[in-house]
Amino acid sequence: MEMRFLGNSGLRVSALSFGTMTFGGGEFFEHMGATQVDEARRLIDLCIDAGVNLFDTADIYSQGKSEEVLGQAIGKRRHDVLIATKAFARMGDGANDVGLSRYHLIRACEDSLRRLGTDYIDLYQVHGFDALTPLEETLRALDDLVRSGKVRYIGCSNYSGWHLMKALGVSECKGLEPYVSQQIYYSLVARESEYELIPLSLDQGVGILVWSPLAFGFLTGKYRRGQSEPEDTRRAKLGDVGTLDLEKGYDIVDVLDEIARDRNVTIPQVALNWLLHQPGISSVIIGARNEQQLKDNLGAASWKLTPDEVKRLNEVSEVPAIYPYWHQQKYGTERIPSIREG
Repeated sequence: MEMRFLGNSGLRVSALSFGTMTFGGGEFFEHMGATQVDEARRLIDLCIDAGVNLFDTADIYSQGKSEEVLGQAIGKRRHDVLIATKAFARMGDGANDVGLSRYHLIRACEDSLRRLGTDYIDLYQVHGFDALTPLEETLRALDDLVRSGKVRYIGCSNYSGWHLMKALGVSECKGLEPYVSQQIYYSLVARESEYELIPLSLDQGVGILVWSPLAFGFLTGKYRRGQSEPEDTRRAKLGDVGTLDLEKGYDIVDVLDEIARDRNVTIPQVALNWLLHQPGISSVIIGARNEQQLKDNLGAASWKLTPDEVKRLNEVSEVPAIYPYWHQQKYGTERIPSIREG
């Protein structure tokens, strides 16, 4: 498994990492999965054997049960792996049981440490942007957690470009620990992050972790033009994770299928492999409900698309340029390279 630096930090993470939203189950998250400790331990064994060193979770996943299952499944191998978790979402009925205030962040971190059965978190991420809490308050709380030894690195998730740039500016101005990574929604059917978030990461040296790289299963090959959609899936029960142009999505799956047949691999592997070729990506977070899915997804790191195959996928999935990007592309091409040109 290829190891990549997490942004400008000295921390190296595996090109594929494992997301544990399927751990725990219960209420809303039952639709994601309900993996318990014994099965989780087998999945983690498969990941470690394949070279995966980063495991991602969040306090909101199954209301903390995902963290509990992950911590128990890792057990004595804690110091051999990296654990990433997140905080932001509501975890109780109280007025301060949500958001990124100092009160909630410190309490959320201590609760996550207890559930994970560890005394430190390798990457602690804010799960969204809190417009009601001063950004300096959030960053100072995170800085304190790092200085206390409870957290090694900090990151963000689901920020917009100006949120992240402002946070980096505050950290630099105030001498606070900066975000080393951002976790973003990105795939062949969701390339909006190429407008701002990816160029920002490349410019500022912020690592990128990708969540839902198969778009809630749409890029697995189960969804095809003119065919009935499978019923017992997350997408059938919960809908699309974001906006999705179905007709364009079907075109993308057709090209994925052609490449998969030519290379004797699976459609999900092609979709994941494309992401591994994109600039700035530190790790692509894969998930799985069972060993078969996991083995197949891990296989995406064992081969590489050709430049021509990457080009075909780029072209079929290309997103239209919105303002001011169409203006920059039309009138400023000499001075503004694309993200793939550096």
